[in-house]
Amino acid sequence: MRYLSLDIGDKTIGVAASDLLGLTAQGIKTIQRVSNKEDLRQIGELIAQYEITTLIIGYPKNMNGTEGERCEMVKNFAEKIGKAYPAVGQIFWDERLSTVAAEKFLIGAADVSRKKRKKVIDKMAAVYILQGYLDSLN
Repeated sequence: MRYLSLDIGDKTIGVAASDLLGLTAQGIKTIQRVSNKEDLRQIGELIAQYEITTLIIGYPKNMNGTEGERCEMVKNFAEKIGKAYPAVGQIFWDERLSTVAAEKFLIGAADVSRKKRKKVIDKMAAVYILQGYLDSLN
């Protein structure tokens, strides 16, 4: 069973995939959003390439646990994914602080410049989302 995580934003979608054993998450890419049709096509290519059975979709709750506009946007796009790829399961995963954690890692451990961080932050957030889910299974 392989998982693909999505950190869905207005301009980009960060993507990470699990290893074949479902133990670790690796960043795959950041999709630059063009249109729903193109975004879904790219996600579909990744689903096929990595033989994904389940999507772990970052769910951006507010810090107090409530759901806001961002959650609604994610749910709407996830619904489109579900219609396009009905055989692939979906799990929403609380992504609070995933982007913050990714940025702290990139600044501290990796010492990545601000310009380079912008290019990989969403992919790293997807890694944090997926790794959190995988850790919860074990």
